[in-house]
Amino acid sequence: MKVVVTGQVGLDKREFLERVAALATTQGFETQCAHVGQRMYAETPGVQKGKILDLPIGQLEAIRRSAFKDILREADDAPSLIVNTHATFRWNHGLFFAFDYDHMAELDADLYIVLVDNIDQVYRRLVRDGHRDFSLKDLMVWREEEIMATEMLSRIVRRRGHFYICVRGEKDEHVETVVRLMHRPQMKKVYLSFPMSHVMDLPDVQAEIDEFRAQMKQWFVCFDPADMESEKPLTFDAVDAAKAGQRYLTTGTGDQQVTLDVQEFIGIIPDIDGQIYVRDFMLIDQADMIVSLVPEMPGGKPAISSGVERELHHAHETGRDVFVIWQPKCEPSPFITETCTKIFRSSQEALDFFRDNGYAHEPTSGPLFG
Repeated sequence: MKVVVTGQVGLDKREFLERVAALATTQGFETQCAHVGQRMYAETPGVQKGKILDLPIGQLEAIRRSAFKDILREADDAPSLIVNTHATFRWNHGLFFAFDYDHMAELDADLYIVLVDNIDQVYRRLVRDGHRDFSLKDLMVWREEEIMATEMLSRIVRRRGHFYICVRGEKDEHVETVVRLMHRPQMKKVYLSFPMSHVMDLPDVQAEIDEFRAQMKQWFVCFDPADMESEKPLTFDAVDAAKAGQRYLTTGTGDQQVTLDVQEFIGIIPDIDGQIYVRDFMLIDQADMIVSLVPEMPGGKPAISSGVERELHHAHETGRDVFVIWQPKCEPSPFITETCTKIFRSSQEALDFFRDNGYAHEPTSGPLFG
């Protein structure tokens, strides 16, 4: 198993992927990491940390090619190898690609994964490391470019079906998702669908949604739109801060805390909304099926948003199994019943069906095959 993992600067991919390799190894799948950036610094010991991209493009390409040749020699002997690199760079040289096609074709990775994270946390890490010359707009554009370039690379080398967007995040479940994509191919890939924005002030409904998400993640490889949890709520906070005349907005807690310029953040709200719209459909496209929870609102109304309806319709139109957990006492509309594979009344009823019909495998910390 060979996996290429990309993502913009500011993700701390090395630390995250070492956790992926460690977890995979403890589960019986020996996995190693090859960090292209680290190898490049080893080839240029006189270059200070964080300064290698300031080198002339020609020199940078020569260093990268030399480092990647070593990785190619190691790839045949490694049981499983994660190659940590980038697809693109935005630096003093402008925008430029960060890989060589001939090397990628020779590697012929089984999977191509692009990591993404909430933009406030990407910005926080860059500020922590002394890179204050990136605007929030730069980072939003870079994230989009990295996704597009990685998907193009995967299609050129491997065609369709080998490209995934995964959330970097801070939780162990994000690490587990990558491990499952690599080593548990028989596990179904599921997009989780549920209302978000208009249930933010309903703690009981939120608790129901959180329980649903946790249950599904025990049994499937889950793509969860709420894993990018801070961006959309921050748009509301930024607008409120602007109305109150505040210049800066501080978010996060402890070592995750970051201070943002309110007007700069307001300037990227269209980018945030646009990327949510496109990214969520891409997450559906990389899943085998969609499971949607429709809780009951106070007063008995179904908590179903226009976003959830669009997700269900998109999944249906693209040939995926569509499962709906409908909790309200009222009956669902034909726009639900005519586009879904099956409707359940509870998460437990859905899980029983998934287990009985071969959709779900028993959770285990050991190998599920071979």
